[in-house]
Amino acid sequence: MASRYSILLATTALAMLFAFGSCTTPLTFQVGKGSKPGHLVLTPNIATISDVEIKEHGGDDFSFTLKEGPAGTWTLDTKAPLKYPLCIRFATKSGGYRIADDVIPADFKAGTTYKTTLSI
Repeated sequence: MASRYSILLATTALAMLFAFGSCTTPLTFQVGKGSKPGHLVLTPNIATISDVEIKEHGGDDFSFTLKEGPAGTWTLDTKAPLKYPLCIRFATKSGGYRIADDVIPADFKAGTTYKTTLSI
Protein backbone atom coordinates (compact mmCIF):
# COMPACT_ATOMS: atom_id res chain seq x y z
CA MET A 1 0.00 0.00 0.00
CA ALA A 2 1.43 3.37 -1.03
CA SER A 3 2.02 5.97 1.60
CA ARG A 4 0.44 9.40 1.42
CA TYR A 5 3.91 10.87 0.89
CA SER A 6 4.60 8.72 -2.22
CA ILE A 7 1.17 9.54 -3.66
CA LEU A 8 1.77 13.26 -3.07
CA LEU A 9 5.23 12.99 -4.64
CA ALA A 10 3.87 11.16 -7.69
CA THR A 11 1.04 13.68 -8.09
CA THR A 12 3.49 16.60 -7.87
CA ALA A 13 5.80 15.00 -10.43
CA LEU A 14 2.92 14.44 -12.87
CA ALA A 15 1.72 18.02 -12.42
CA MET A 16 5.21 19.34 -13.16
CA LEU A 17 5.53 17.16 -16.26
CA PHE A 18 2.19 18.41 -17.51
CA ALA A 19 3.02 22.06 -16.79
CA PHE A 20 6.48 21.98 -18.38
CA GLY A 21 5.45 19.65 -21.20
CA SER A 22 2.67 22.01 -22.26
CA CYS A 23 4.88 25.12 -22.27
CA THR A 24 5.38 26.29 -25.82
CA THR A 25 6.77 29.33 -27.54
CA PRO A 26 4.48 31.40 -29.79
CA LEU A 27 5.89 31.56 -33.31
CA THR A 28 6.63 35.03 -34.70
CA PHE A 29 8.20 36.34 -37.89
CA GLN A 30 10.04 39.64 -38.05
CA VAL A 31 10.05 41.37 -41.42
CA GLY A 32 13.62 42.45 -42.09
CA LYS A 33 14.76 45.95 -42.94
CA GLY A 34 14.77 46.61 -46.66
CA SER A 35 11.76 44.38 -47.24
CA LYS A 36 9.26 45.61 -49.82
CA PRO A 37 6.48 43.95 -51.85
CA GLY A 38 8.92 42.00 -54.11
CA HIS A 39 11.79 41.53 -51.63
CA LEU A 40 11.00 39.82 -48.37
CA VAL A 41 13.32 38.98 -45.50
CA LEU A 42 11.84 37.01 -42.60
CA THR A 43 13.41 36.08 -39.30
CA PRO A 44 11.48 33.55 -37.23
CA ASN A 45 11.94 33.61 -33.47
CA ILE A 46 12.61 29.86 -33.46
CA ALA A 47 15.74 28.32 -35.00
CA THR A 48 14.22 24.89 -35.63
CA ILE A 49 12.50 25.96 -38.85
CA SER A 50 13.46 24.81 -42.34
CA ASP A 51 12.02 24.76 -45.87
CA VAL A 52 10.07 28.03 -45.71
CA GLU A 53 7.50 28.60 -48.47
CA ILE A 54 5.01 31.38 -49.20
CA LYS A 55 1.48 31.32 -50.59
CA GLU A 56 0.13 34.61 -51.87
CA HIS A 57 -3.34 35.88 -51.04
CA GLY A 58 -5.78 34.07 -53.32
CA GLY A 59 -3.14 31.54 -54.38
CA ASP A 60 -3.80 27.83 -54.68
CA ASP A 61 -0.39 26.61 -53.56
CA PHE A 62 2.87 27.52 -51.89
CA SER A 63 4.69 28.58 -55.03
CA PHE A 64 7.54 30.64 -53.55
CA THR A 65 10.45 29.08 -51.69
CA LEU A 66 12.57 31.31 -49.47
CA LYS A 67 16.34 30.89 -49.29
CA GLU A 68 17.97 30.43 -45.93
CA GLY A 69 20.49 33.11 -45.14
CA PRO A 70 22.80 34.07 -42.32
CA ALA A 71 21.62 34.53 -38.75
CA GLY A 72 18.40 32.56 -39.24
CA THR A 73 16.95 34.76 -41.97
CA TRP A 74 14.85 33.60 -44.91
CA THR A 75 14.80 35.68 -48.13
CA LEU A 76 12.62 35.85 -51.22
CA ASP A 77 13.11 38.04 -54.29
CA THR A 78 10.39 38.17 -56.94
CA LYS A 79 10.06 40.10 -60.19
CA ALA A 80 6.50 41.17 -59.42
CA PRO A 81 5.17 42.38 -56.06
CA LEU A 82 3.66 39.64 -53.92
CA LYS A 83 -0.07 39.60 -53.17
CA TYR A 84 -0.55 40.06 -49.45
CA PRO A 85 -1.46 38.83 -46.84
CA LEU A 86 0.96 35.91 -47.04
CA CYS A 87 0.61 32.41 -45.67
CA ILE A 88 3.82 30.71 -44.57
CA ARG A 89 4.45 26.96 -44.69
CA PHE A 90 7.56 25.60 -43.04
CA ALA A 91 9.09 22.37 -41.90
CA THR A 92 10.26 21.88 -38.37
CA LYS A 93 13.60 20.17 -37.90
CA SER A 94 11.88 17.72 -35.56
CA GLY A 95 9.64 16.69 -38.47
CA GLY A 96 6.40 17.74 -40.12
CA TYR A 97 5.09 20.84 -41.84
CA ARG A 98 3.09 23.64 -40.26
CA ILE A 99 1.12 26.46 -41.89
CA ALA A 100 0.66 29.95 -40.52
CA ASP A 101 -2.22 31.65 -42.35
CA ASP A 102 -2.19 35.34 -43.30
CA VAL A 103 0.88 36.16 -41.20
CA ILE A 104 2.39 39.03 -43.16
CA PRO A 105 -0.27 41.70 -43.89
CA ALA A 106 -0.54 43.87 -46.99
CA ASP A 107 0.46 46.93 -45.00
CA PHE A 108 3.49 45.30 -43.35
CA LYS A 109 6.30 47.45 -42.05
CA ALA A 110 9.95 46.43 -42.18
CA GLY A 111 11.31 45.81 -38.70
CA THR A 112 7.91 44.73 -37.36
CA THR A 113 7.34 41.35 -35.74
CA TYR A 114 4.12 39.52 -36.65
CA LYS A 115 2.70 36.89 -34.31
CA THR A 116 1.14 33.68 -35.57
CA THR A 117 -1.46 31.52 -33.89
CA LEU A 118 1.05 28.65 -33.82
CA SER A 119 3.26 27.52 -30.99
CA ILE A 120 6.35 25.41 -31.39
